[in-house]
Amino acid sequence: MQMLQQSDKITFLYLRDHEFRQVRMNRPHPAQVTPSWYGDSVGHYEGDTLVIDTVGVKIGPFAMVDFYGTPYTQALHVVERYRLLDYEVAKEGLDRDARENLRPAGGADAGSAPDYSYRGKHLQLRFTVEDEGVFTMPWTATITYRRGIEAWREVVCPENTRELAIAGRAAAVPTADMPDF
Repeated sequence: MQMLQQSDKITFLYLRDHEFRQVRMNRPHPAQVTPSWYGDSVGHYEGDTLVIDTVGVKIGPFAMVDFYGTPYTQALHVVERYRLLDYEVAKEGLDRDARENLRPAGGADAGSAPDYSYRGKHLQLRFTVEDEGVFTMPWTATITYRRGIEAWREVVCPENTRELAIAGRAAAVPTADMPDF
């Protein structure tokens, strides 16, 4: 993930499939939110912490809030808090990630191999998820991002109509008999 900050918005660029997300800064949500895949996100700063509030995430047959297929409803509300941490403070999150997710203490990376020798600032994301239609109470998680050691790689996933886990089985991917154009 990369963040590009402008005076009125922040744009998030994601490693895969040319996906991006825009966050309007210092604005309220509109009275009528049109659901979209990333929802409607507005942000502001509280001291040195970027706070992003997201509602209106679109519901669909392939929609999920994480890689585990966790369901959600129209009531989904996510609050993200981004801040820079000194390495000594970030190390706790990096070590926990290594233990709990069975990977080296590299945390999330910048789209390239993590730079394990980097001792500068790290980006921490602490997010809270609320959805009274699915969860009995809000839950919170933390991600600590580490710098990459090489240039950001472009990763594009071509259309795939086969299940990844079960070779040869057709996936429930929407298709059309003719193009829309």
